[in-house]
Parts: sequence; structure tokens; C-alpha cells
Amino acid sequence: MKLNFRVVDAFTGQAFAGNSAGVCLLDSAIDDSSMQNIAGEINSAETAFLLKVGDRYSLRWFTPAVEIDLCGHATLASAHVLWTENHVREGGPIYFDTKSGELTAKQLPDGWIQLNFPAITSAPIENHRLSAAI
Repeated sequence: MKLNFRVVDAFTGQAFAGNSAGVCLLDSAIDDSSMQNIAGEINSAETAFLLKVGDRYSLRWFTPAVEIDLCGHATLASAHVLWTENHVREGGPIYFDTKSGELTAKQLPDGWIQLNFPAITSAPIENHRLSAAI
């Protein structure tokens, strides 16, 4: 199997700093077991797998041990790769379809990347303080 893979250091402009993430661009879909095995072999904190579907990208994240539902720095790394390697039009938004819903990435005029993640709803909980005998 030939892989289109790279390691990106997110949150930094310096090599070997920041948060590293693997980014694997797929030409066609591969099974979950293969993605998990690749992530285990790469042994990065997270490996992002991207598959172009129309004008969007399917995005999944794997640690060396399990698939996870959301990873910010690997999404940032993925957007960086797509723009810098001309897979998407510079300045245009990128739409990712993930297990956490739609995520978007946008290039800002100053070169930064803005990510839009789904909101997590919250609900109040009752505080049950434990009282200890002194």
C-alpha cells in the first residue's frame, strides 16, 4: 500500500516543536483496521485520515490505539496540508465531515487558520460535596 503521508507540527513555526500530527491523504477509502494499523505504525499522538468526497473532505482521527471523535491540532495540520500543497483553493473554506459533525477551516488574511467546531451542549449538575470528619 502506498501512502501519501506527512507529519505536521501544529501551533508553531519551528520544526520539531508544537503538537505533531500525522496527516494521511487517501486516494480511496480504506477500512478502519487499516487506518488503525497505520496510526499504530506511525505512532504519532494523532493521525488524521483525509478522503476527498466531492468538494468536501471526510476526516477521521486515530491515536496509536483507538479512533477518537475530535482532534483540534490534527484538524489544523490537515487544513495546513490541503492549502500549502494546493489540494484546495487558497483562501477558500475547507469543509470536513467527521464523527463530531461538520467542521470548517478558513484562512485569515494574516496567515492564521480559523477552525469552527461544533458547540458542546451543557446541562447543570447538582454539586454533591463530600464532607469529611475532622
